Amino acid sequence: MLALPAPGPRVNRQLCFLKEPGTVDPPDMITRLQLERFQIVIYLVAITAGAGFGWTVPAAAPVLEFLLWPVLGCLLYVTFAQVPLLELCGAVGHRRFFLALLIVNFLLLPPFVWLLAQVLPDDPVLLLGVYLVLLAPCTDWFVSFTLLGKGDSRLAIASTPVLLLAQLLVLPAWLWLFLGSDLAGVVKSGPFLEAFLGLIVLPLVLVAATEVVARRSVRCAAWLELTTWLPVPLLALTVLLIAGAQVRGLDASWQGLGAATLVFVIFALVVPFPARFVARRLGLSAAEQRTVIFSAGTRNSFVVLPLALALPAGWEPVAAIIVVQSLVELGAMLVYLRWIPRHVVPSTSENRPAR
Repeated sequence: MLALPAPGPRVNRQLCFLKEPGTVDPPDMITRLQLERFQIVIYLVAITAGAGFGWTVPAAAPVLEFLLWPVLGCLLYVTFAQVPLLELCGAVGHRRFFLALLIVNFLLLPPFVWLLAQVLPDDPVLLLGVYLVLLAPCTDWFVSFTLLGKGDSRLAIASTPVLLLAQLLVLPAWLWLFLGSDLAGVVKSGPFLEAFLGLIVLPLVLVAATEVVARRSVRCAAWLELTTWLPVPLLALTVLLIAGAQVRGLDASWQGLGAATLVFVIFALVVPFPARFVARRLGLSAAEQRTVIFSAGTRNSFVVLPLALALPAGWEPVAAIIVVQSLVELGAMLVYLRWIPRHVVPSTSENRPAR
């Protein structure tokens, strides 16, 4: 059975970036630590700036939406670059972690989502939007939030293809069960495959190529060092683009969004606890428990949004519902970054490594 190798130099630098306040670091590490400390303020400023720009310059929305996907790909690239690919090979042996991830996301949460949806009006558009986004676990900025929230970023990166492929298989079944075959049939799977290739496979291939070249090139090795500074700025740019591209679209779809927003808030508040329960029962370490919690709390809005935009005429509010969820989730993640490692799964939690 594979075990994770000891962290290499670049992983150690990543861990320095995530050190607790009060530790002594070289001057450049202190600067990076300050960047991590002020990340919540940075994200809030980015959201405010993006929403203000999108509201005052509505013609810019298509440009911002076009820029979102390459920026998200860059975010995934620099996040993947924090962990050498050899570490990902070792992560495959963590069977209990992957079991916890699959149980939480595909067995435990779907019935909970169905229960929450019972408070919504009997509107097929509203129900499809809520189910579409809450039944799909995140495969993109979940990794970045795990990295910044003191989870196990190696396992988070290794889990992204597993989560995306699993939801590609399971999501249609849950939609069919909850909505019936007619409504489930309007959702096409093409954007899932595009997201898998563009947001996971391509960044991983580029990271692998970068690491190979870095063995022979000092400049390329220096670039890998530089990527340790980039997750926070690129995540801030991502949320700025989301807010700017979607703020005007929300103005036309307020009906039903209030009830959906309540569902999204309750979901974000509740899911850390069953996720922690399953992770602890399977004997996961504190960092692995946090990773499972961040996976449970983040949904795949970036991937299902193209699904919503491809729906037939009359289903346009589904996209607005997904955008609202992403904004609620962003606020929840800003809370998670401090709440999860300090109170839900502190470092003193049971720390038995899972294999």
